[in-house]
Amino acid sequence: MNEAELREQIVRFGRSLFERGLTPGNSGNLSARVGERYLMTPTNSCLGTLEAQRLSLVDRQGRLLSGDPPTRENFLHLAFYDQRPSANAVVHLHSVHAVAVSCLADVDPQDVMPPITPYYVVRVGRLPLIPYYPPGDIELARAVGLLAPSFSALLLANHGPVVAGTSLEAAVNTIEELEATARLFLLVRGEKVRRLTAEQIEELRRRYPQP
Repeated sequence: MNEAELREQIVRFGRSLFERGLTPGNSGNLSARVGERYLMTPTNSCLGTLEAQRLSLVDRQGRLLSGDPPTRENFLHLAFYDQRPSANAVVHLHSVHAVAVSCLADVDPQDVMPPITPYYVVRVGRLPLIPYYPPGDIELARAVGLLAPSFSALLLANHGPVVAGTSLEAAVNTIEELEATARLFLLVRGEKVRRLTAEQIEELRRRYPQP
């Protein structure tokens, strides 16, 4: 996919995510790899009203090459790209149910949500919780960079999910599955839940290996 097509794809997915209420106001940001450069949504932009020609084009150090200034959370994206060679796109949302789970005090920080559906296991796998950092804190980038080689999806405490994918479509599909599972997790919280067994999980990983 060339740069012009990627620009249109970012606009299209951004509008879809916003219109379905998956990230409110001017929250959330998307990016995609273009060779050794990255297209990103601009700072303070609403995903529902993106303009292809105004998307930020930055280099590997996050320096602006063209377009509007990039999202202030560009370091989250760059950390994934730097540490995860298979990442060709990154999506970060403030989706309600995933943010709600990120605020819970009694989740396992090594794996926040239980394996309750095969779709979650295949698309997300394990979901570590990154400790809370103020928005824009560079220490958050370092924390993400430490886990990015091993995990394509992370949950930022009291903040929201960030997901890398082999394509923008793959990253969007994964973060939507994460949000759907977060909603299920909250619905069944306190109930006796039948989780997938270790054997069932291993079978899924054999059939559908993650990149």
